[in-house]
Amino acid sequence: MRFLRAIGRAALRFLAAAGRLAIFTFVSLSYCVRPPIYVSQILRQFVEIGYYSLPVVGLTTLFTGMVLTVQTADGFGDFSDENAVATIVVLSVTRELAPVLAGLMVAGRIGASMAAEIGTMRVTEQIDALTTLATNPYRYLIVPRLIAGTAMLPLLVVVGNIIGIFGGFLIAVYELGYNGHQFIARSWDALETIGVVSGLVKAAVFGFLIALMGCYHGYHSKGGAQGVGMATTNSVVSASILILSFNYIITGLFFAA
Repeated sequence: MRFLRAIGRAALRFLAAAGRLAIFTFVSLSYCVRPPIYVSQILRQFVEIGYYSLPVVGLTTLFTGMVLTVQTADGFGDFSDENAVATIVVLSVTRELAPVLAGLMVAGRIGASMAAEIGTMRVTEQIDALTTLATNPYRYLIVPRLIAGTAMLPLLVVVGNIIGIFGGFLIAVYELGYNGHQFIARSWDALETIGVVSGLVKAAVFGFLIALMGCYHGYHSKGGAQGVGMATTNSVVSASILILSFNYIITGLFFAA
């Protein structure tokens, strides 16, 4: 019976957490479509999420494109198929690597930052002070981050696509000796609308999930500095798991036979 009670307690805790998250998501989305909207806070989050995340996303996709080109060329070396290398690099970067890697990098940087900032405000009673001053904390803290995360991650993925393919081009031309014009022409031919669109849809969903997890764990943090640390860790872990899970789901929706 002790074992069964432990299972029951774990199941109840999971259901309670899922319920809190569902309510938090519903309330946050309801405020996203109702005025007033704090435009200054949204613009601030645009800069924080988009501009300041460009270096890490750019470097990640650049070196990923380089490594992917080397590995693909090594795999197709026996066939001497330069066109296959360009095709695989373009499809892999636009469909999977750019959105997933950008999402994981932003989750580690922005998700943790959101959870730490909002969590600190929670344990120091600044959120209660906002309520006392007749400022809805959902409108002021949560909504700008959700909107900015959903809007900015697709833009980061567009930049990541360009930089990742450019990294593959550099390796293919200057290290492997491929024809540059042929690589560009084949890359352009291999570029598919559905691949780019699926990557951007993934990016928008990932951006929403990252902001949601960061805000949720920060908003419900408690216990002082230790609680804020746990909220930060939980936000990154949960966002990363959701990114990988929804990546599979969205890929199945777009490319299932």
